[in-house]
Amino acid sequence: MYAVGLMSGTSLDGIDAVLCEVHGHSTNTKVKVIAFETFSLDEEIKDEIKKVVRNDSPVTDLITSLNFKLGYEFSKAVKNIIQKAGLKSEDIAFVASHGQTLYHLPKDKGNLVRSTLQMGEPAIIAYENDVAVISNFRVMDVAAGGEGAPLVPFSEIILYGEEGKNIALQNIGGIGNVTLLPGNQDSSLVFAFDTGPGNMMIDEAMKVLYGKNYDEGGKTALSGTVNEEMLKFLLSHPYLEMKLPKSTGREDFGEVYTNEILNKFNELKHEDIIATLTMFTAQTINESYRRFIMDKYALSKVIIGGGGAHNMALLTNLRELLPEVQVLTQEDLGMSSDAKEAVAFVVLGNETYHRSFSNVPGATGAKEQVILGSITLAPRRFDQKGENKWL
Repeated sequence: MYAVGLMSGTSLDGIDAVLCEVHGHSTNTKVKVIAFETFSLDEEIKDEIKKVVRNDSPVTDLITSLNFKLGYEFSKAVKNIIQKAGLKSEDIAFVASHGQTLYHLPKDKGNLVRSTLQMGEPAIIAYENDVAVISNFRVMDVAAGGEGAPLVPFSEIILYGEEGKNIALQNIGGIGNVTLLPGNQDSSLVFAFDTGPGNMMIDEAMKVLYGKNYDEGGKTALSGTVNEEMLKFLLSHPYLEMKLPKSTGREDFGEVYTNEILNKFNELKHEDIIATLTMFTAQTINESYRRFIMDKYALSKVIIGGGGAHNMALLTNLRELLPEVQVLTQEDLGMSSDAKEAVAFVVLGNETYHRSFSNVPGATGAKEQVILGSITLAPRRFDQKGENKWL
């Protein structure tokens, strides 16, 4: 069957839409990518997302509106990716939409309870495409005592595990996160966590200092020199000292924190700031591995995915910091760094479709395995008996 996966990450670089052919489920899952494309978000919507995340003024009306605006953007991405593949909406079994994270509280904080909020109204996607939508994947894991993140480890177990090889799957999107796949392929030993910032701080600094959305290929970082004082200060961030399980987001490493750093170190050359922020991301990955992974497992290789896989400065830093480990990208395996997370949500949606568990308690801290996601039925799709065609 065919399914569409949608992902819009913390970097706000657009909506990733992937169309896949899927067969089987759980350990028998086979996924083939048919089409992939990233659709940009309007600057107005990006600014509204950032305003909500800054949380500096009442935004109830803005959140309500933004949920529907994002729903229309996701719906448009579904239409376009289906058309690109030469298919029709009735050919699609389901759409799996991660949505856009507006806020993530992985742990209780004062009188605030552990919670997470993703936006992109699934009813809009379902109505405009007459297709079932599986969304809101994180909340059931939170209800089961987990942090609701990271969720991609289940797909990584299925797609990347190798007998006898300990493999780290490192995603570098807005936030960096890693999944450790033990070589004995015991899924109960799989664990994952957010390593810290990915591209988020680099992107924000590039926007402020250069008027660009990101450091293309890491060229700006490669032209600069790492400032050790700034790097030492960055590495003192309290998130890096937290124990597992842990997850983070824009609330820790987003626009507010980045601008604090830019103000504090405003005397530095711009290219040196970008070089230092790039090394900061690399060091958070390196230190996380040495603290939480490499004391227990001898890593065979690290496979990098996400936008950071295209940053040559970041890759160079990682290879220098981890000389004993082979550092590869998804492209080295004949796959796509950009499509990886959207494909992951196709896999997660497929498990929900088959009423199967898809969280990994070792990654999120949940009490048990649960079925993830909420289902919004196709509003006008019926079989010959007049029953809604879902399963």
